Amino acid sequence: MSTAPKRPADQKRLATRRKVSDFRKRQREKGLRLVQIWVPDTRTPEFLEEARRQSRAVAMSPFEKDDQAFIDSISEIWSK
Repeated sequence: MSTAPKRPADQKRLATRRKVSDFRKRQREKGLRLVQIWVPDTRTPEFLEEARRQSRAVAMSPFEKDDQAFIDSISEIWSK
């Protein structure tokens, strides 16, 4: 009796799992490890609202020019 899945969707799912498993194995062999993290969902209206709130707060700050100069200076490091 065969243990292979009978439905095409099951076969496709198993093939995908195998590919992912093989990929992860190759990455581990390279000395890498998988790390998963949760990050803010930048597509939500709540994120947009909070980003705007923080941007306005910085813009209204008496230290706005110094803050922007700092951001510009560190941004140059990452843009090279």
